[in-house]
Amino acid sequence: MTTTITPRQLEIIEASAKILTYSGIGSLTIKNIAKEMQFAESAVYRHFSSKEKIVEAMLEYLAQEMDTRYALILLPGAEPIDKLKLIFSSHIDFFAAKPFFIGAIFPDGLLGGSMLINDAILRLMATMKKYLIPILEDCIATNAIKNEMAAEDFAHLLMGSFRLLVLKWRLTNFAFDFSQKGNELITNTIKLITP
Repeated sequence: MTTTITPRQLEIIEASAKILTYSGIGSLTIKNIAKEMQFAESAVYRHFSSKEKIVEAMLEYLAQEMDTRYALILLPGAEPIDKLKLIFSSHIDFFAAKPFFIGAIFPDGLLGGSMLINDAILRLMATMKKYLIPILEDCIATNAIKNEMAAEDFAHLLMGSFRLLVLKWRLTNFAFDFSQKGNELITNTIKLITP
């Protein structure tokens, strides 16, 4: 599902992401979003009919942004292992520049509340896997990584490691250099899975 997001909607999405990441799901209200943006609540409602629609648009924006970013960096001809590094470097750069979107990839407070949001979370995960699994399959086929488990299992290993680092960064109130630690994690994890 591709949706056009207007510049004003993106401002609302980013303000909502900041509230979600820094204050939690309980603080994500139309009133607080309007306050964050210094708008009237009615101005927010002109763009989104509910908080749920804002969260769905946030997740859709992240999926579209990831899809566009990955399509641009994964040029034909690059070695599969280099593509794997590029995927995660791109992810690291995005979150280092926009840490306020981290609340959206840790949707604990969002889960179970809405099938609409659950579906949007699944689409976001599917976007990552759409690129990652074929790259891992190519890595296995070219012996760039070990042939000891399925590409999907490698994907879970890599994505899980990355999520754990992001969680630590969030819990420490973004206290360490995420770019440095993220690139170290990906480099070391790739070392573990290469023959």
